[in-house]
Amino acid sequence: MKILVINCGSSSLKYQLIDTDGEQVMAKGLVERIGIEGSLITHQTDGQKIQKETDIPDHKVGIKLVVDALLSPEHGALTSLDEIKAVGHRVVHGGEKFANSVIINDEVMATLHECAGLAPLHNPANIIGIEACQSLLPDVPQVAVFDTAFHQTMPPKAYIYGLPYEYYEKYGVRRYGFHGTSHKYVSLRAAKMLKKPLNELKVVTCHLGNGSSITAVKGGQSMDTSLGLGTISGTIMGTRSGDVDPAVIPYLMEQADLSASEINDILYKKSGLLGISGVSSDARDVEAAANEGNKRAKLALDILCYLTRKYIGAYAAAMGGLDAVVFTAGIGENSTTIRAQICQGLEFLGAKMDAEKNNTRGKEVDVATTDSTVRILVIPTNEELMIAQDTAELVARG
Repeated sequence: MKILVINCGSSSLKYQLIDTDGEQVMAKGLVERIGIEGSLITHQTDGQKIQKETDIPDHKVGIKLVVDALLSPEHGALTSLDEIKAVGHRVVHGGEKFANSVIINDEVMATLHECAGLAPLHNPANIIGIEACQSLLPDVPQVAVFDTAFHQTMPPKAYIYGLPYEYYEKYGVRRYGFHGTSHKYVSLRAAKMLKKPLNELKVVTCHLGNGSSITAVKGGQSMDTSLGLGTISGTIMGTRSGDVDPAVIPYLMEQADLSASEINDILYKKSGLLGISGVSSDARDVEAAANEGNKRAKLALDILCYLTRKYIGAYAAAMGGLDAVVFTAGIGENSTTIRAQICQGLEFLGAKMDAEKNNTRGKEVDVATTDSTVRILVIPTNEELMIAQDTAELVARG
């Protein structure tokens, strides 16, 4: 089944056309700078890469460009729009309403608008992308696949904060978790690599990139995760702070005369690897600076590795054991040194890394020693394939 996967941001749009029967990416691309000067589309198919600068005032025009590129006689992947059987949309926040992917109807759209306040940077853009596709492809089923859905299996003891309970009841203040599509995908792949039933495994999945989250997956279900109501808790990230004592926030607001929006900007955009190192939000740049003797860059990496290791240990305790640690996303898949540093000190859990096996990037591989009782897996994530598979399954069910 041919599925168009759409991941809409506020000024950008990623897409892939996937044939789920053979798990084949037929075409993919990126529409950038929507509504901004210098907007362009980059389209790839059959090894060809085509870039076109053009005026893209809104997402509807962007989607139309995607459709035109897919149908192009020169570099397209389709002969007719009828070949697209459904569109799968990445939606960041589904609140407590959605524990699974859903076919989009008026009721679902109304709920997405209700959840917009929980993810003001993401959900409005996701909604715009859905509406644009509905307008251009009115007869094609649209499916929402939620970043938060996988984590809806968490028990209340893991998602309720120690605040007055009324804030949860009135405003939905709780831990939701994100990157669920990625955590679900790599936990499924881990079970296949280990040749064991997923429902028998205790796995900690580490999605480490510019945005990061760590999840305890017990029996194939999310039991706990490091991101919460928003996307800044847990380990430090490219520009996000990770765990911070809540007392820091009013203290800084008073001492530095900061507004709520200014402190939010600091936590989300000026902290993490960038804020500590003063070098960059990109882990590769920070690693290079650390190797040249930059002490703050080294400190930033030490904090990233320490906090990640701490979460792995905590989640092993929460699950009552550990069968595997999975590394995925940009840093997790590609940084041999960060993986190695995170795993230093996990030997007491039975996790022993083989340095030679760990010398790999972007491939599915078990990098643990032969006598390690906990496996250490590197698994490139594939959120688009997971979205396509969920979408195809829902549409086939009717």
